[in-house]
Amino acid sequence: MRMGNMDRREFIHAGAAFSVASLSGVRTLPWWESPDLVLRGATVFDGSGAPGVEADVAVRGDRIEAVGPVLARGAVEVDLRGKALAPGFIDIHTHADLPLLANPRAENRVLQGITLEVGGQCGGSPGPWGKEEYQAIRERYLAVYGVEVDFRDLGGFFRALERNPPSLNAACMVGHGTIRRTVVGHDDRGATTQELARMRLLVREALLQGAVGLSSGLEYAPGSFASTGELVELARELEGRGYPYASHIRNEDDELLGAVEEALHVGRVAGVPVQISHLKAQGERNWWKGPAVLEVIDSAAEEGLEVHFDRYPYVAYSTGLANLFPASARAGGTDAFLARLEDPGARTTLEAYAREKVAQLGSWNSVQISSIGTQANAWLKGLRLGDAAAAAGEEPFGLVLRLLREEGGSVGMIGFGMSEENTALILSHPRGMIGSDGSVYAPSGPLSEGVPHPRSYGTFPRVLGHYVREEGLMPLETAIFKMTGLPARKLGLLDRGTLRPDAFADLVAFDPDTVADRATFDDPHQYPAGIELVVVNGVVTVREGALTGDLAGRPVRGVMG
Repeated sequence: MRMGNMDRREFIHAGAAFSVASLSGVRTLPWWESPDLVLRGATVFDGSGAPGVEADVAVRGDRIEAVGPVLARGAVEVDLRGKALAPGFIDIHTHADLPLLANPRAENRVLQGITLEVGGQCGGSPGPWGKEEYQAIRERYLAVYGVEVDFRDLGGFFRALERNPPSLNAACMVGHGTIRRTVVGHDDRGATTQELARMRLLVREALLQGAVGLSSGLEYAPGSFASTGELVELARELEGRGYPYASHIRNEDDELLGAVEEALHVGRVAGVPVQISHLKAQGERNWWKGPAVLEVIDSAAEEGLEVHFDRYPYVAYSTGLANLFPASARAGGTDAFLARLEDPGARTTLEAYAREKVAQLGSWNSVQISSIGTQANAWLKGLRLGDAAAAAGEEPFGLVLRLLREEGGSVGMIGFGMSEENTALILSHPRGMIGSDGSVYAPSGPLSEGVPHPRSYGTFPRVLGHYVREEGLMPLETAIFKMTGLPARKLGLLDRGTLRPDAFADLVAFDPDTVADRATFDDPHQYPAGIELVVVNGVVTVREGALTGDLAGRPVRGVMG
């Protein structure tokens, strides 16, 4: 996939031959009109996939006022000559929703140039919660973060963001797993007619409150217990609204092709767009499926289905250690799962499954321990399972059982299971969008615990630096389109993801020579380089690579909300 290195001229001045008029919706500004903010001399990429052109950008209030020659002086002026200026990046697949209440500054997100998070992914969203789940979340956030969670649905979540604005904007899908847990519980069974009707009502209510789609997490209980028919029925609530059914599919390794076909089937039968979450072919024996699964998706698109996918620029994924075991083992909730692990009769089958899962990845050292709650086991964070077991004087599977037991089933893991070739192929595909699958972390405080996947700190700079500048995988304007215009179109956000007059002034300026991720798997709590300026709703939020302290983010509700 390597297309050769680009020099600086090719990288940023690809559109030098184009006039400013090639930008969509250009408006110039005479000298007597004084805007609030003028960004001077950047190479401007409008988010459409068109090459960049040198221009000034004027901002008044929360909107872009003009793009082109700006003769007037702004109340604030920023010289961006030699820099690229683009719409703020939209993270189409993120778990930075409820954690925004714990750390509204969200430094690891906005310092990447992200100006809009799309949360509620993989079947989990901040509501609607049943009484028991709400109480557990409320107690945890109060104890760990000192944050009062006083709502149980998406409408309440959006109001909480309005009361305590974050550094960036937040949209949210509604999670099928959250709804199923609220209505059906943790049981491995089909929903009754009455339960299905109740779930459809909750999806409808979430859309009215501002949800921008329905997500599923079919490798996670209780979403994994849903039939395809159940998913179709719930997805029907999206029909005619333009919002996608976004699916963390049932299987991303041995049964990948069938799992993708299920997601496409839901879209076809329900008559709604599809978004396949963090598309991958996991495990070396499945790497051949990378090109094959893209052919399946392309065929569906040629037949008329609106289908896209998202992916982060790394060859490792992140999940919970419990996912080394089949979803059926997790029926009934955490206590039931842990009881099965202690049952000699069930454990033989579960051990065989887990060992096969690890063998598919390569070895026990293909699994890194990313988070642990207790101090007694904290020393294991960041270690590979094989090395950790050797250091602890235990057999690796025995260590897995002990950790799950002592940590109440909650242990984070990173699995190194994808190929670099497939990663490049998926990132560069025309139907691919950039999504971090990350969340809010910080180098200090409660959100610094653990050794999280570096994608939470470095996804967007890594695409721009490693894959565009160093590998020449795609033109800069194409990468920006995948981060801005394409996800905005997917969600019907006509005034975001674009740099044109009257659009919201969500903007990011970066140095194409230095933009890069710094976070690593061993040392992930590191901010990226080269992100010079971030503007959120017209407010300068990052300047010269540092937060200004202004928090101007808002909830972005769907058109029904």
